[in-house]
Amino acid sequence: MVLEPAADRALVLFSGGQDSTVCLAWALQRCNHVETIGFDYGQRHRIELDCRQRTLAALRERFPAWGARLGDDRMVDLGFISGIAETALTRELAIRIEADGLPNTFVPGRNLLFVTTAAAVAYRRGIGRLVGGMCETDFSGYPDCREATLKALEAAINLGMEARFVIETPLMHIDKAGAWRLAEELGGALLVDIIRHETHSCYLGERGSFHAWGHGCGHCPACQLRRKGYEEFLTSSGRTAS
Repeated sequence: MVLEPAADRALVLFSGGQDSTVCLAWALQRCNHVETIGFDYGQRHRIELDCRQRTLAALRERFPAWGARLGDDRMVDLGFISGIAETALTRELAIRIEADGLPNTFVPGRNLLFVTTAAAVAYRRGIGRLVGGMCETDFSGYPDCREATLKALEAAINLGMEARFVIETPLMHIDKAGAWRLAEELGGALLVDIIRHETHSCYLGERGSFHAWGHGCGHCPACQLRRKGYEEFLTSSGRTAS
């Protein structure tokens, strides 16, 4: 018998970053019950794990209707990843492009493990929708961020668990400016402000400097992408950074 978990219940892969926060808001607008899951994989920018709690608290406080729908948050220890993945996200390495054309910030298998683990949790929680911030428009070529990969993974999970989960990727075909725009559509200036002040994207884990687009070193690929997207978002709406 095929398990049919509730389609109005979502589990969001929530890192504490910009994209996963937008995805969380997206799920809260659509589902009656939303839970969150995060992963400690020995990431170099593990300060994002602290940002998760601050962002969740801000959403509960400033969006009471969303807070009423926001359920359990859980953290899963996947520390073994850092022991087998020698990347710039799990080691003190300079960020560079490798011979295969991918940046050394690519952590092989990371999203595959994240989604599969989330599905295992959703299985016992009766949750039918798995929501993640993967995107193949503004990304570094990571193969586990592509739509084809996520569709194949969805099929494999449903076969392996004899269930009917749906993997949702709201940001798959929009750029970073579009992600900022979607945040404003979902929660107005208030959500944009939470993302700017509370979330974390910087690969180096820098929180000391605050820029118009948020905290970060301002130089790593994640910071550059976030800054560029924010500036394009403002320009498209006839505003300037403050």
